[in-house]
Amino acid sequence: MEDYVAKAAVLHEALPYIRKFHGEILVIKYGGHAMVDEALRDRFARDIVLMKYVGLHPIVVHGGGPQIDEKLKSLGVESERVDGLRVTDERTMEVVEMVLGGTVNQEIVSLICGHGGRAVGLTGKDDGFMRAERVTHMSTQSGKTVDPGRVGRVHNVNPDVILQLIESGFIPVIAPVAVDRDGKALNVNGDTVAGAVAEAVKARKLVLMTDIEGVKDATGEVASSLSAKQIKHLIQSGTIAGGMIPKVQCALHAIQGGVGKAHIIDGRLRHAVLLELFTDQGIGTELTA
Repeated sequence: MEDYVAKAAVLHEALPYIRKFHGEILVIKYGGHAMVDEALRDRFARDIVLMKYVGLHPIVVHGGGPQIDEKLKSLGVESERVDGLRVTDERTMEVVEMVLGGTVNQEIVSLICGHGGRAVGLTGKDDGFMRAERVTHMSTQSGKTVDPGRVGRVHNVNPDVILQLIESGFIPVIAPVAVDRDGKALNVNGDTVAGAVAEAVKARKLVLMTDIEGVKDATGEVASSLSAKQIKHLIQSGTIAGGMIPKVQCALHAIQGGVGKAHIIDGRLRHAVLLELFTDQGIGTELTA
C-alpha cells in the first residue's frame, strides 16, 4: 500500500508542471547511452508518448554516432573526427544519411508508435526545412587544417512543416541531416540541430540528453542551475572543458534566441526527461538567461 501511496504522491508533484507546460513545445536531443540500451530506448519512447498525452508537444532530435561507426566499420570505411565532428566524404555521407535518416530515425518512430503515439520522421530534405552551409575547414589538435567534407553548419530552419505536424497530433522525430543551397545533404551536429529547431519553433524548453550527470561547478559538484554569466565564467576558468563546451554554448545560443530554458541531463537514468521536467528537484543542470 505504501508503494501505491508513493506513486500517487509522484502524480501530485507532477501536476503543477503538467499544468504549467500544457500546450508548450519542448525539444529533446536524444543521444548517448539512452539510444543503445534496449530498455532505456523503450522507456524513452513511452515517456515521449506520455508527454504528448498530458498535453505537451515534444519534438525529438536524435543522434546516432555509434550506429554510424558500426556501419562504417562493417563496410571497411575509415572515419575520423576533428573537434568532435566527423570528417564526412561522399561515401561516408551516404552511410550517414542511410543510418540517421533511415535506420535510426525509423526505429525511434516505430517505438513511439508502438506505445500509442503518432510519430513522423524527418530530415532537412523534407520540404527543405533545414538549411546549412558547408564548413570549409577545421583544425586538428596539432594545428593542421583539414577539409571536413560534407559537414554543415545550420543557418536556417523553417518551422512550418514541424508546426503543422504538431497541430495534427504528431510527434516530429528529426535526424540531423540538413541540405545546402543545391539540395545536397550535409552532416550536422545533433546538439546544434536541436538548438536551432528549438529557436525556430519558439520552444519552452530544450533538453540535451548526455552520458554525464550534468554540468559541474567550480567545486566539482553538479550544479542544479546555472546562468549564462556563470557558464561563461566556468568556461573561462577551465571548469567547463572539452565536449561540454559546445553543448553549453548550443544551449546558451538557444536561450538567447528565445528558448525559455535549457537542461543538460543524464540520459542513462530511467525516465530522465520526466524526472527533470515534472519533479521539484530535477536531476540535471538547468541553464537560464
